[in-house]
Amino acid sequence: MAYKAVLFDLDGTLLNTIDDIGDSINRVLELNGFPIHNMDIYRQLVGNGAINTIIGALPEDKRIDTIINPCLKAFQEDYSQNWNVKTRAYDGVPELLDSLTTRGIKITVLSNKPHRHTKQCMDGFLPDWNFDVVFGQRDDVPRKPDPKGAMEIAEKLGIPPSDFLYLGDTEVDMKTSISAGMFPVGVLWGFRSAKELRENGAKVLLNRPLEALDLLD
Repeated sequence: MAYKAVLFDLDGTLLNTIDDIGDSINRVLELNGFPIHNMDIYRQLVGNGAINTIIGALPEDKRIDTIINPCLKAFQEDYSQNWNVKTRAYDGVPELLDSLTTRGIKITVLSNKPHRHTKQCMDGFLPDWNFDVVFGQRDDVPRKPDPKGAMEIAEKLGIPPSDFLYLGDTEVDMKTSISAGMFPVGVLWGFRSAKELRENGAKVLLNRPLEALDLLD
């Protein structure tokens, strides 16, 4: 199959953002007198939107709107100031993006990270590549695993979903890919396990970014 485009997840796929996300949430939790978590916990909590990460991080008896909403706002404010402290692109990602660009493959991003933070991270860490479409979570579009965002990207480029490779690191990504009619590829350098990716429909698992090129040959 001659794929014409690649849709990337952001957190855990292109960028290792877990420390900056976790540190920001921990500061909010600590300020409010709640227990903090280690990064292994945050690897399980991220991926389904900021509000759901906050809900998961709060003690079960504190998961009410009057606590969730102020904590979410505080996290967004803190993260806006601390998004680039420890975050970095994964090894091999720049080389993969170079190769895809050279081959004329369209490159796109769909994240459940709020759109402004998605753009901030893309501009800060991946400014050297011309991504054809970059979408974070927007109020008028359902979060992944709803396929609407992925299908919007395909429509915007005029490329059938079946001509897309979808690279992601969570069950949310695999479900989104399958629902959108794209080819689901699980990446093992991210936040979740091979078992989770395989059980949720990954057709191929990659150990390193450049292995994605084998799927184009």
